Amino acid sequence: MKKLSDELLIESYYKAIELKLSPEFIHLIEIEIKRRSFGHKIKLSS
Repeated sequence: MKKLSDELLIESYYKAIELKLSPEFIHLIEIEIKRRSFGHKIKLSS
């Protein structure tokens, strides 16, 4: 996930939620969003 741009990471996050992908996968995306320190800019599910 480190190779994804910030924009693509956010798009992937919202798409994963929309498609109701596994909670574990969504959580991995959330961890990366928080690691990049922009979790406050979007509404995380957790």
